[in-house]
Amino acid sequence: MHPLVALIVGLLWVGVMWVGFWLVFPVLFPVTLAAAGLGAVGVYLLHAARTLAPATLHGPSPVAEPEVSYRHYLLGQVWRDWWAITATVVPRVARTGRALLLRITVVLLGGPWGFFTFPVWAALCAGILAAAVPAAALGAALTVLYGAVAAVGLAGWLVCVLALAAVERVFMATGRILQTCPHPFCYERIGLPVYECPGCGARHPRLAPGPAGAFRHVCRCGTRLPTTVPLGRFRLAAYCPHCEGRLPDRIGRVRVEPLPFVGGPAAGKTTFMMLGIRALHARARAVHGRLAFVEERHAHAYAQEIREFAEGGRAAKTGPGLPLATMLDVELPEPANARKVSHRILYLFDPAGEHYTGATEVESLRYLDHGEALLFVVDPFALPRVRHALTAAERALAEAAGSSEEDPADTLQRVLNELRTRPDQGRQQRVAVVVTKLDLLVRTGIGGGLAGDGDLRGWLERVGLGNMVRVLDQVAGRVRYLGSGLDTDPDEIADLLCWVGGLSGERGLAGRSPDPGAEVPGTAPLRAPWPVRGRGDGRVPVGYQVGRWTVLAGVAAVTAAAMTAASIAAAERLPF
Repeated sequence: MHPLVALIVGLLWVGVMWVGFWLVFPVLFPVTLAAAGLGAVGVYLLHAARTLAPATLHGPSPVAEPEVSYRHYLLGQVWRDWWAITATVVPRVARTGRALLLRITVVLLGGPWGFFTFPVWAALCAGILAAAVPAAALGAALTVLYGAVAAVGLAGWLVCVLALAAVERVFMATGRILQTCPHPFCYERIGLPVYECPGCGARHPRLAPGPAGAFRHVCRCGTRLPTTVPLGRFRLAAYCPHCEGRLPDRIGRVRVEPLPFVGGPAAGKTTFMMLGIRALHARARAVHGRLAFVEERHAHAYAQEIREFAEGGRAAKTGPGLPLATMLDVELPEPANARKVSHRILYLFDPAGEHYTGATEVESLRYLDHGEALLFVVDPFALPRVRHALTAAERALAEAAGSSEEDPADTLQRVLNELRTRPDQGRQQRVAVVVTKLDLLVRTGIGGGLAGDGDLRGWLERVGLGNMVRVLDQVAGRVRYLGSGLDTDPDEIADLLCWVGGLSGERGLAGRSPDPGAEVPGTAPLRAPWPVRGRGDGRVPVGYQVGRWTVLAGVAAVTAAAMTAASIAAAERLPF
């Protein structure tokens, strides 16, 4: 090449370099930096929207269907979403950046013209590489945003969990709510029942404010379930966590009152229980309350017994197995304030009298561990002094009606020995002593004085149960006595059952009860079932959707702020 041409080319190259690095580079570099950063942000926002916007379980960040209920969004899924976005965006941005650098290098430096386009190449490559710094800073800011959203949300969740747990604890304490199992071979006290989803039948063993949600748990089928009794949890079907037996509908909302019927064989426990149910149902109708059987089979058995009584028959002998409690759901208005209602779920335990004839048999009656009241059923014709005092005709009358061979004093002593193994030494709040077969007893010489308003307590002391009377005064807060026969006033029986069951619906509210045989109680539930509401299969819970949209809105806000700051900084670096 001629020296003059070389000199001209050299001067031209120097001029191009001066123009490129002095004029082009200062403009092209920030523009490239902004464009590259904007591109990276656009990729992030695109994948964030694809990940966080869908309401389905499947997608870039799938939500696994749980075994029972979904965990709170902020306890796990929020970080799985963050990782799904990060693990997709970072490799894609890196691949795109490498491809752009390679393409720019090939185009701008792939020939002799590269000597003159070097400033442009340098500005473009430097802008792309430098964009990694604000992109990394933005990624760190978004990670901090995720952490902040999770921290604030979890703080609010924790406050709600603690508040709801405290409210339920206060509700249970003020209402003296007792939950026990009525099923044989179990009879356990229950802290939290297992609840069944009305949508799919899944059993929820921990339906309480916690990791699965504060106000609601979302079942695997999408149904939203309440977590506390005040929020409506009692409207779900409940099961015993120990034996899986079905529990009464309103358990947890209403106190369970176990009422053991204590007495020897043929003492008249079943007959008195039937008379008591009939009288209590009549009282409920008289005061505009409600009474319903929990189990359909108990309603049928009661109806059959009532028919047999009406035809002059006797109650069938109770089977030898451990009893399932006859469960009654009762609502009675308060005598002093008809707007205030007294609620109880009565567990009437009527085992065969043989279960009270030995210490081992009594020990199997684990429902004695939980109650604060009991009914002691005394067959007067089982008392030795009464037996010896009967004439031949009176003895024949008693034998025709059927009498117990077990001394009531022995029966009570075995029960009290078992009760003393409790932490409270078997202390009872209320004990009702029922002397059965009173309609026959008053026809005897020894019991004739009980006709009318006879002193039943004094009579028991005179016929050999004085020690029993004194022991009951010691172990019980209050003791009441009632003589019961087939002709006993139902109001008297209803008064006794209301008292011993902790109900307040005494006759003062409505005078005498209507005919107790006019109607048989049904099994209609006294609470509305929980409705099946939710998003259905295949969709994430509402809490997940709200959490995702909150995060997406935060990402968009942080991105907009970062882009605004970057644009201002880039504009300040421009030479004009």
